Amino acid sequence: MSNTTVTPVLELRRATKNYAGVPAIEDIDFSLMPGEIHSIVGENGAGKSTLTKVMAGVVNLSSGTMLVNGQEVNPKTPNDALALGIAMVFQETSLVPTMTVAQNLFLGQERYFNRLRGIYIEAQQFMQSLQFDVDPTAVVSLLGAAKKQMVEIARAVLHNATVIIFDEPTASLTPEEKKYFFDLVIALKARGVSVIFISHAIEEALQVSDRITILRDGKRVVTDDKANFDRARIVQTMVGRDLSQTHYGQRKTTVRPQGKRVLSVQNLRMAAMVKNNSLSVFAGQITGVFGLVGSGRTETFKVVAGIIKRDFMHGGEVILNDKPVRYFVPASAVRDGIAYVTEDRKLEGFFETKSIADNIYLGLLAKIRSARTFVSRQEADKAGEHWIKRLNIRAIGKEVKAIELSGGNQQKVVIAKSLIQEPELIIFDEPTRGVDVGAIAEIHQLINQLADEGKAVVVISSYLPEIMSLSDRILVQSMGKVVEEYSALDATEEKIMYAAIH
Repeated sequence: MSNTTVTPVLELRRATKNYAGVPAIEDIDFSLMPGEIHSIVGENGAGKSTLTKVMAGVVNLSSGTMLVNGQEVNPKTPNDALALGIAMVFQETSLVPTMTVAQNLFLGQERYFNRLRGIYIEAQQFMQSLQFDVDPTAVVSLLGAAKKQMVEIARAVLHNATVIIFDEPTASLTPEEKKYFFDLVIALKARGVSVIFISHAIEEALQVSDRITILRDGKRVVTDDKANFDRARIVQTMVGRDLSQTHYGQRKTTVRPQGKRVLSVQNLRMAAMVKNNSLSVFAGQITGVFGLVGSGRTETFKVVAGIIKRDFMHGGEVILNDKPVRYFVPASAVRDGIAYVTEDRKLEGFFETKSIADNIYLGLLAKIRSARTFVSRQEADKAGEHWIKRLNIRAIGKEVKAIELSGGNQQKVVIAKSLIQEPELIIFDEPTRGVDVGAIAEIHQLINQLADEGKAVVVISSYLPEIMSLSDRILVQSMGKVVEEYSALDATEEKIMYAAIH
């Protein structure tokens, strides 16, 4: 792939972008060859998103140059980039949810007289040419993640994009959808499209790329052909340290003993999702909960945390410290010492435009029963500083808005917001989804520390190596209830998967 006689379709030279005088990316040289799949890998805060947003015209360089097909360019907006043939498919899709698929496809390209029937027929033919099975008359908000992505890709191809950039495209896809997505990427390559792929999942980068570039702390560390990489080299280069001591999938040789029973759920029912579910959680232990999508894991623990309600009649019992409880709002559960760290941090985890300190402090205010609603600046700053240090949240300062942080640091803010409440039972739902290797190791260390301190910890995860390396005991959930329980000493990936499927 590294043929020097071919002109790169896209190139950056000494690209630097500063925020408040601090470089998010610094002196980066990057090239993308025609028909190449190029992965950009790095920890959170390494500069992956900033680098690609420069190419897509979302962010403008502080210094350095950008070239398209050998010509110097300076796209100031996404539309400028699109005119140059560069399109970006973001982690959070940029489609208009209330419009149909066809309307989204032709948005901004409408003719003066716009007949809906005409654009539906055109969209139908175009989608068929790409072999995308999406109904052009469907409203976008009703589509699943994979179909939304198809619409984004179709829109990019329709705008004659020669370069398509994907930011964490597989974060919210099921395993089947992921396989389909990679087939799409290979089909795009066959059409002559060059693809840039940002991912936290190293296996995905190794599976699909021609070349891989690794960033660390805003600088390019290495670019090489995929054949010269394996998982260990990528991890080592990304974090600049060997993570083998926190290696996934290592069999546990010891487990923590059970403390007192903190939570007992008996015959819990919630609509069609939770059916007669029973389980227990003990202090000083990590209870891993594994199940496939739709097994009712999240719903069970959202009932426990008062986020959703169980069935009113025959809904079963939730017993906390030997006392039956029924919460109608999460605040009551928080006061009783239950914290729930959501799997969807963007939607439920934090206030995007508030600072790190304010987000963490609001977690504390949620626990205080009094009518106190004012924010003490001094208290908020102190709390912010304490938790930024304790969880190693990487940011220029505590005033930085949550939306400006990388995924792993946002996740740490969500965790800090729960831990400031000093809970006794902490439920982590997919704690490392969309989080890079370095931050995963730190979050795992924190989860282990909480159990060592005697807290009752629940980790819900659909990633088996995570369940295996963290849990002391493992509950397998299927079709709305726990079907199997293992000590981590007896569990194997095969046993767990077999129980989850059968």
